[in-house]
Amino acid sequence: MNGTTLVDTLTDDLETELSRLGSSKWLYALTDGDMTGEAIRTAAASDAAAAAETFADWEGTDDTAPLFEALAADAADRRDALDADSEATDRETYDVLAAFDDPIERVGGALGYALVVDRTLGQMVGFFVGDADPSTANDFRGFRDDHDAVQEQVVDTLDTLCTDDDAWDRAEAAATAVIEATYDDYVETLESMGVQPKNVC
Repeated sequence: MNGTTLVDTLTDDLETELSRLGSSKWLYALTDGDMTGEAIRTAAASDAAAAAETFADWEGTDDTAPLFEALAADAADRRDALDADSEATDRETYDVLAAFDDPIERVGGALGYALVVDRTLGQMVGFFVGDADPSTANDFRGFRDDHDAVQEQVVDTLDTLCTDDDAWDRAEAAATAVIEATYDDYVETLESMGVQPKNVC
């Protein structure tokens, strides 16, 4: 196992969950049904605020501290560019991440977070393209490019930390827990709004 293989495994095993977290219904859930540019920017800023707070609280080792700092900075930069005063979302994703205290689980959880954010930002790009707002679409492309660079750092850090099958299993379990928690939020939010979450948009 290596970091790239783990990404492929998660992408295959959680294909449905990740596909739906890259759909327009996920944006509908994040904005409480307010599919406007302003609401999507606000949702993105609130999510980034929660991520910045979570990763800034993590104390790292020599192997993990640079990654945690990069994760916090990436999220903080995105928050500040969108709405520096935004309140952090209280989604279950960040409760699950905050509960990790083992370095391998934290980096594995960060991978799950990164895979979700990549798909979410991709859908946001598509929204603004469809909304005939190329300037904002380009902003979100930039956010996604910056985030993808941090995801590569997550993968590289896993390659350094995980020296046996048990470590890779723990990293995979943590990543899976984060993705599944986010997907549960997606389902529960849509159901509370009277929307059927089963079909992929």
